[in-house]
Amino acid sequence: MTPAERELLLKNLEESRERLLLMAKNLSREQLHYRPAADRWTVAECVEHIATVEARVLVAIQKALEAGPDSSKRSVMEGKDDALVAGVVARVARFKAPEPLVPTGRWPDEQLLKEFEGTRQQTRAFAASTTADLRRHFYKHPALGDLDLYQWMLLIAGHCDRHRVQSEEVMASPDFPRARQANAPA
Repeated sequence: MTPAERELLLKNLEESRERLLLMAKNLSREQLHYRPAADRWTVAECVEHIATVEARVLVAIQKALEAGPDSSKRSVMEGKDDALVAGVVARVARFKAPEPLVPTGRWPDEQLLKEFEGTRQQTRAFAASTTADLRRHFYKHPALGDLDLYQWMLLIAGHCDRHRVQSEEVMASPDFPRARQANAPA
């Protein structure tokens, strides 16, 4: 990865982290678990899914690097990094999460953001230190096809933003429990 690519990746990882933490901080248990419809995820489920996917993607990237570069392959999104990330964040195409990535309440509420933070620290450390040519290694996305590993790293940040936006939609629901005023009657 070029120095400019590394800088962009680290910036995207940090900014998506900050946006997620800002969105989720100070939410009550009731707010974290509010479900606007039977087929929609809660904010807690979105955060759990983000952390779970990120950890699995990072392992997949590291495993793909063990196989060595493959100059015979090309990314289906070659030269389209911005469009790839924008499409993921915009949630134009909806995907059903595979069973291992569906939120299950793996962690208690107070652990959700800690799990995300721990995983993001590992992702950031990898992005900051890897010397591998991520553009010459590939891993197949289940819906998009072969992507290079640099694009997968960008997708980690984009996926975080995708589900943060989903969480914000939940929080914008008319029946979302609003915080009570300090002096308001219960």
